[in-house]
Amino acid sequence: MQKESLKALARHHLEQALAASSGRSAHTVYGGHEHVLRQTLVALIAGAGLDEHENPGEATVQVLRGRVTLVMGEDRWNGSPGDLMFIPDSRHALEAVEDSVVLLTVAKRDPSSP
Repeated sequence: MQKESLKALARHHLEQALAASSGRSAHTVYGGHEHVLRQTLVALIAGAGLDEHENPGEATVQVLRGRVTLVMGEDRWNGSPGDLMFIPDSRHALEAVEDSVVLLTVAKRDPSSP
């Protein structure tokens, strides 16, 4: 049994994001390339984000701190602490409205599935 403090990780990675030229920092909390399920804590400073990308599988973003905007084409959804956002199955981006930390959960698609 493993245990991680999301509050401590959020604090640490937000400090890392503030010091990084990219304005972001991430840490895989659970899973990885050898697992179907992966949970990644992502810290973004205000104005930073994750550029538009494809959805690798079923995914959610849980906002732990700050405010973010999920963008898909012309559609935009705002998230605040405690919100669970369901990622659309299409190209999308994530923008930090203020210094933010999210928990990204992805269940990767089986490449052999249609």
